[in-house]
Amino acid sequence: MTAGLRWGLGPGWLLRLKRCRRSAPWDLGIRSSASGKELLGLFSLNNDILLQSCRNYQAVLCTELTKPLIIRNLPSPSLQPHEVRVGVRYCGVNFADILACKGLYQKKHCLPFTPGMEFSGMVMETGANVSTVQEGDRVIGVTGTSAMAGECVADQKMLWPIPEGVSYEEAAALPVSYGTAILALDHRARTQPGETVLVTAAAGATGLAAIDVAANVLKAKVIAAAGSDYKCNLALQKGAAHSVNYTQGSLKEGVKKLTDNRGVNVVLDAVGGDIFKEALHSLAWEGRIVVVGFAGGAIPSVPANLLLLKNVSALGVFWGRYREEDFPVFSSSLSSALWYCQERRIQPHVGAVFKLEEVNEAFSRVTQRKSTGKVVISMQ
Repeated sequence: MTAGLRWGLGPGWLLRLKRCRRSAPWDLGIRSSASGKELLGLFSLNNDILLQSCRNYQAVLCTELTKPLIIRNLPSPSLQPHEVRVGVRYCGVNFADILACKGLYQKKHCLPFTPGMEFSGMVMETGANVSTVQEGDRVIGVTGTSAMAGECVADQKMLWPIPEGVSYEEAAALPVSYGTAILALDHRARTQPGETVLVTAAAGATGLAAIDVAANVLKAKVIAAAGSDYKCNLALQKGAAHSVNYTQGSLKEGVKKLTDNRGVNVVLDAVGGDIFKEALHSLAWEGRIVVVGFAGGAIPSVPANLLLLKNVSALGVFWGRYREEDFPVFSSSLSSALWYCQERRIQPHVGAVFKLEEVNEAFSRVTQRKSTGKVVISMQ
């Protein structure tokens, strides 16, 4: 049996083990020689001993899809020249993380893996070719996985400095939710001051971020749509001008009343299903609907005749895809979010903070729709 299997780790971690193995003697300040090994008294070719000689950190592990996540100590890998080791302070919880751990996300991950795609923290160590950050810098980072851990290794270009006045907790709530909102409303929908924006799932992380951006940055009028009076009231407190509880009546009829039958210029929809269809019918002439997710579970079809008759546009935003396809736009969305936060033009709403060992409770809070705003995990 290999050391990886004894530690509850699969083949996916063997490369990290090898990197750790190469760096371990030097991390301990001992020459990799026979005399050095004798001084250690423990050094041998046994993988278990080598693992113990490495610096460890705690991390969440998904070892089996749809099963509860576990916490394990993992060996810190050595850095490639372009990489940065960050001591994670907070990590955001996203619906995409939950889908990934069920095997339902667009991008599949080899088991075992550590979920988490956004984090805030302090730079601990930099690779030989890193020039953008240095030890002690406060940063936010974006990664496909691995953020739900005490340490995260990231490419230097995937880190952005946290400005003065922005806390680690606030910063961790920015990347996915505000990055999506900024791209959807500004870059894709081209929302103009004075236009009316309808936001579905308005009390969720992306929903509240969209309200914040639309009302306070783009100077649009916001109608918030949510599934309870409590969530509607929260959306109103965060900047929405009106709200519609779509469990108590038709969303389409509610919007018609609020707009004197004119409809809305822009819709940001994160629900899908029948809510998407009602939102689509709520568009004004030359309106734009932007799809950012399907929290309701049902992926709707688009009636093309409606697009023609009302001259409306149906758009999509997969924020993470911009990282590969148009990195300057991707990076700009994060830089803008950080700047808006520093200027206090936006104020991220963190609805709940969980400890690392409470990660399963954090996931349940999101899947059961009991959360409002961003759920984050604290490493402190």
